[in-house]
Amino acid sequence: MSVVGGSAVGATEREIAHELGGRLADRGHTVVCGGLGGVMEAVCEGAREAGGHTVGIVPGDDPDDANPFVETAVATGLGHARNALVVMNGDAVVAVDGGGGTLSEIGYAAVFDRPVAGLDTHDVAGVHPCETPGEAVDYVECAVDGDSDGDDGVR
Repeated sequence: MSVVGGSAVGATEREIAHELGGRLADRGHTVVCGGLGGVMEAVCEGAREAGGHTVGIVPGDDPDDANPFVETAVATGLGHARNALVVMNGDAVVAVDGGGGTLSEIGYAAVFDRPVAGLDTHDVAGVHPCETPGEAVDYVECAVDGDSDGDDGVR
């Protein structure tokens, strides 16, 4: 699953992203993100603590730019254009907080037909607002399985 969000976040958003990473790992999902700080670092930390795999698609040409919780770093040299690759490499997207970069990733999710769960993020068409990381994971799992309203429970 792709996780997108703010590169500089407060304690609340960091906690949400950390919990999200753990939940995704517990359910067997690889976390794909932009590999840097903020939401990206917190989700990777949570996933790694839960024994999950993390992939960071970094904007620069040095994979060592990735946060310390990225297990597999992919250097692109593409800057913000790498946002398309972050979205393309997940079955669905969970957006946490975020600014313009996150909004562009939500746009790419529409282009690549990826369902999007939102946690305190942009209120735009195509984003399913969720209250908790657990609800977001339930939604994207159900949406990927073809039940986009997320009412059939947890796998």
